[in-house]
Amino acid sequence: AVALSSGTAALHLALLQVGVGLGDDVLVPTATFAATANAVTYCGARPCFIDADPDTWQMSPTLLAAELDERRRTGQTMPAAVITVDLYGACTDYDAILAICANHGIPVVEDAAEALGATYGGRPAGSFGAAGILSFNGNKIITTSSGGALLCHERGAAERARYLATQARRPAAHYEHTEIGFNYRLSNLLAAFGRGQLATLDERINRRREIAAHYREALTDVAGVTFPNINPQGTTNAWLTCITLEPGVAALRPDELRIHLEAQSIETRPLWMPMHSQPVFAHNPARLNGTADHLFATGLCLPSGSAMTDRDLERVVGAVRGALTRPRPLVPALPSGPRANQIPIAR
Repeated sequence: AVALSSGTAALHLALLQVGVGLGDDVLVPTATFAATANAVTYCGARPCFIDADPDTWQMSPTLLAAELDERRRTGQTMPAAVITVDLYGACTDYDAILAICANHGIPVVEDAAEALGATYGGRPAGSFGAAGILSFNGNKIITTSSGGALLCHERGAAERARYLATQARRPAAHYEHTEIGFNYRLSNLLAAFGRGQLATLDERINRRREIAAHYREALTDVAGVTFPNINPQGTTNAWLTCITLEPGVAALRPDELRIHLEAQSIETRPLWMPMHSQPVFAHNPARLNGTADHLFATGLCLPSGSAMTDRDLERVVGAVRGALTRPRPLVPALPSGPRANQIPIAR
């Protein structure tokens, strides 16, 4: 594990490690945070997007296989790598994804930024593919305020990453550089802060799983509310509990519920805006089935932080149930200014 300044820095180095370079294509889930796709562009490569499985919300193995098979059949350039994203704390279907990529000889980089502590087939998130990455951003299970890690299978790969992350400085008394490096180091103080939290990782994950289970139990009978399914081969760290509100069934649209809860000092957020819909990537190739667009249009992330008290949780559940089980209310205006007692998404 190589400690770095961010998960994005780790993604950049991971892509360099597997040989991604100028003019290459890299297949990326469209349902993800922008950093996943941005790191591809740092290498001079082009992100090409794959939609999600409607059941688990993870990258669709079916669409991935279709994309790779079509490229091979039509003689198109094959991608230099595939990035998987362990979305909202659950691992993607690695039995299928790794087999598909191995069949085409394409390396996999695992973006496990949201999934520290999750597992698939008994293996920890971050251990799949040629390289894995973690994030310790302020909203993650453990945080160094800003930070991340590159996970390597071989010591030589880790040493190479540390070299590049420290401006590629050669081991000389003077400052000598024979190639371009990066200032991607994690400071000692922030690393110590993260190590202290790592000792309580299991407690943090267990609390988030309790919160997720309570949401599912309390909202399962509310019309139009659905949750993603977790692959039975894996376990989730329950980083964020997310729901969708089915149009024409749920009492409110997601934006109406979000504003209603905000007026009660409860923070919610939409699910990730798909990368293929982002203006900066609007012209990039994408193989779509409509899932990511549907999730963005219907989904919300609920407060899920490990520090939530039972009282906090009951207040959120009560507010959500109340809004979705009574006649449509008038959506109040948002309060102005910060609210000291606001229940945040993650804490």
